[in-house]
Amino acid sequence: MNDPSAAVTVAYQGNPGSYGEIAALNAVPGATTTRGYPTFHEVAQAVESGEAGYGVLPVENSLMGAIHQSIDLLSETDLHVTGEVVVRVSHCLMALPGVTLEEIRRVASQQPALDQCTVLIRKHGWQPVAAHDTAGSAKNLAQSGERDLAAIASSRAAELYGLNILQSNIEDEPFNFTRFMILHRHEPTPSSAPHKTSLVFAVRHTPGFLVETLNELRGLNLSRIESRPRRDRAWSYLMYVDIEGDARDPKVAQALAGVLRKASYAKIIGSYPMALETVG
Repeated sequence: MNDPSAAVTVAYQGNPGSYGEIAALNAVPGATTTRGYPTFHEVAQAVESGEAGYGVLPVENSLMGAIHQSIDLLSETDLHVTGEVVVRVSHCLMALPGVTLEEIRRVASQQPALDQCTVLIRKHGWQPVAAHDTAGSAKNLAQSGERDLAAIASSRAAELYGLNILQSNIEDEPFNFTRFMILHRHEPTPSSAPHKTSLVFAVRHTPGFLVETLNELRGLNLSRIESRPRRDRAWSYLMYVDIEGDARDPKVAQALAGVLRKASYAKIIGSYPMALETVG
């Protein structure tokens, strides 16, 4: 990565104890601080302004799919993706100290976390309460002192806010992971590590032209491909593609050049070392 020792602060969306903070804590060797922001846009702004050295944005979850707010932001910002972090999402049910399962009537968390724990919620007949983020629901519970309310968040959130974990690993499916991209003002320093290259492009509405453009990537391993509506033009779409390979590799570079020639709009979001293990 590009001079990690200069990155004092890593920005993330949410409160301390969120999965975003866990990603930030593992994003950049040498970073000494993390800082939470209310929105993804403010995370990007903090990095652009230099208030934070790096930022992390969640781009997809293994159960819920793409996180479109982040993906749209990546196509609009001038920041570079310098790496990725894959966080194991392990939800815990937590309550105030001394509260038992029998006292709980409601459970609060971010909506995706509630959706990932439906088996437990339905089993007990609890009322789900949507919150801004997972750790925020734990923080609010600690401050409110409501004994009939539980929160779903990370074990780190329970520790930070003095809550008691009633059950761990409560998610419906065990293969729950969130992938975060690491943002920086500069491109990453070249390295020999296995790379991933992410790009976004649009093509004109001509029969077969999208297929022709994608054919420029033939022979490469595409780990993700999806379309998103353009926010500046009705019924027009952007294609997001992740390629396993370094943009400096001649084969990848030739394929990217082919896409750039055919596309009406194209942007390489980043070519960066891929995550080889999970954290959290």
